Amino acid sequence: MQKNRLAVNFYFLINGFLYAGWVSRLPELQTLYGINNSQTGMVLLFLATGALLAMPFTGYLIVKNGSQKVTRVSALLFCLFIPLLPFFSKLTTLVLLFFLMGMSTGVMDVAINAQAVLVEQMYKKPIMSSFHALFSGGMMLGAGIASFFAGWTTSLSFHFLTVVAFAIPLVIWSNINLVRDEKAKSDKEKGASFVLPAKSLWGIGFICFCCMLGEGAMADWSTNYMRNIAFSDPVLAPAGLGAFSTAMMLGRILGDKGRMLLGDRKLLIINSMIALSGVLIFVTFPMPLVVITGMFLVGLGLSVIVPIAYSTAGSMKDLTPGVGISMVTTIGYSGFLFGPPIIGFMADWKGLRVAMIFLAGLFVLMALLTLINNRSVKTLEEVSADSKY
Repeated sequence: MQKNRLAVNFYFLINGFLYAGWVSRLPELQTLYGINNSQTGMVLLFLATGALLAMPFTGYLIVKNGSQKVTRVSALLFCLFIPLLPFFSKLTTLVLLFFLMGMSTGVMDVAINAQAVLVEQMYKKPIMSSFHALFSGGMMLGAGIASFFAGWTTSLSFHFLTVVAFAIPLVIWSNINLVRDEKAKSDKEKGASFVLPAKSLWGIGFICFCCMLGEGAMADWSTNYMRNIAFSDPVLAPAGLGAFSTAMMLGRILGDKGRMLLGDRKLLIINSMIALSGVLIFVTFPMPLVVITGMFLVGLGLSVIVPIAYSTAGSMKDLTPGVGISMVTTIGYSGFLFGPPIIGFMADWKGLRVAMIFLAGLFVLMALLTLINNRSVKTLEEVSADSKY
């Protein structure tokens, strides 16, 4: 059981580590390919499209093949695609690569969260936030190493090959120690190749959508904001993403206890307001250290919302963890992956600073959804009380 948990821990860590690694070097990728913010937004849009197309079908793949097999294949593909990013010169090739990388990312995110739910059920207590804390820790580590490579002025190819070479041995060990879940039990499950979100999960999905749109925008554009709006030194630029990831990790370490003490409704509203305050700070005062502080608050505010949603979706009655999570991620990750392109298009239209104000409105909406949509918030709390723990 401990090896199962450690294996899933490694997957979350590696996922965040590799993601932050290439995202932190996005300005250099823009320079390498000679693309502006709108073109970068288009590239990220294809990443989003690939993931979003893959996610609704991932539940079926998990039911038919088991989440451990789906995790193995998608993780190895993700590791394969990252080192290829600097090796092409045409924008069309980059777009195709991002589309394929998005598909592997989408499948892997659903599969590793399904594995996390299985481990959580084995432990008979809520531990989902701890897994997501390691994803944030991986992002923090990836951003820090990206800062080192940027300061060392090494090539992107050397950076990406180095981090993937570090990740591969952990992936191989983790592959051996994943939880073996059951395959399809009935012909009905085998035939469900595409599953729309159940009514009980729509409210959870919309709250998750608001959170993940903000999270994706922060992850992909924080370094750009530091460089081009706060005018920070290139070595300091990834520190905004590092602060955001650190806060996400700290919030998720405490997230399971916070949920038990405050309940879902209070926790969601409080965290929405914390995220809102962070955006208002770094938009109003675009100075490097102040921006880093604001991004830290945004990360703290968004930290626990997705783990609550995934834990709930994976524990719904009459749904396997993979199917429930694929439903919520289809809604939520559409925000995470379409957020960065939206910010890119708005940045070219009105400037990146104005584009970030969009996030403030988003976090207000997230709090309002929690207050107004009683059914969704009750679903979160009721499933926690009547779950498989």
